[in-house]
Amino acid sequence: MDTRRLRLLVELSRLGSMRAVADEMHVTTSTVSQQLGVLAREAGATLIEPDGRRVRLTPAGQRLARHAVTILAAVEAARLDLDPDAEPAGALRVAGFATAVRRSLLPVAATLAATHPRVRLLIHEHEPAEAFELLATDAMDLALTYDYNLAPAAFAPGLDAVPLWETPWGLAVPRDDPATDFAGFADHDWIVNSRNTADEDVVRTMASLAGCTPRIVHRADSLDLVQDMIVAGLGVGLLPLRTATLPGVRLIELTGVDVRLRCYAVTRHGRAAWPPLALVLRLLAGG
Repeated sequence: MDTRRLRLLVELSRLGSMRAVADEMHVTTSTVSQQLGVLAREAGATLIEPDGRRVRLTPAGQRLARHAVTILAAVEAARLDLDPDAEPAGALRVAGFATAVRRSLLPVAATLAATHPRVRLLIHEHEPAEAFELLATDAMDLALTYDYNLAPAAFAPGLDAVPLWETPWGLAVPRDDPATDFAGFADHDWIVNSRNTADEDVVRTMASLAGCTPRIVHRADSLDLVQDMIVAGLGVGLLPLRTATLPGVRLIELTGVDVRLRCYAVTRHGRAAWPPLALVLRLLAGG
């Protein structure tokens, strides 16, 4: 059904005469009558009936008019939602890894609460591969993902990635271990991520440069758990150099190779103009 015809029906319900509707909509009375006749054929029901010298809505016309109010409101809401100049509003679904959620997304959530309370973030913690799959199926609007300079990500066609920040990583080892560089831990057990292979790729690359093969034994997603495992003497791993460490953990800055984690805001191509998403992307970028 054409929304313009539904609008005429709603106005007839409100104003009570075709002449009043014609004046309100800046058309002729015959145009109103013709368009309502087309709407009746589309609906398969009689919508108006004579009432003296005027017309009134039939019970079917009244029911359709009530539906039309809801339909027209939904169409207007959709128009505003898609208008790049509209005030941002709506629920924005974000999949991100834990560090990015803490570092970038939670401050944005606080800003939105103060400045744009009609934008609501729905936050889901996911590693990059999971987040990319959710983007591909349109289950998420935005993904905060990462890679390493030694293990760069290949973004699929149809995705737009905006670099946000990067941070250096180092070697996390037991505090009382005397070794001071990567080669000194060649015979140790290693702890890598359980839900992403990027840091394992970095470890294997560094080991190859050092002329050894790492013994990957443990896999843990939580950086806090990695530290607990190091304290327990279960192995060594990679951690951000700016991480606050447990008393039994020592962070060693890597020499001869620069390891950096890089964070990205990733969206499906063509989606970034949606007002809530555009706003959050600006806030994430610091602009």
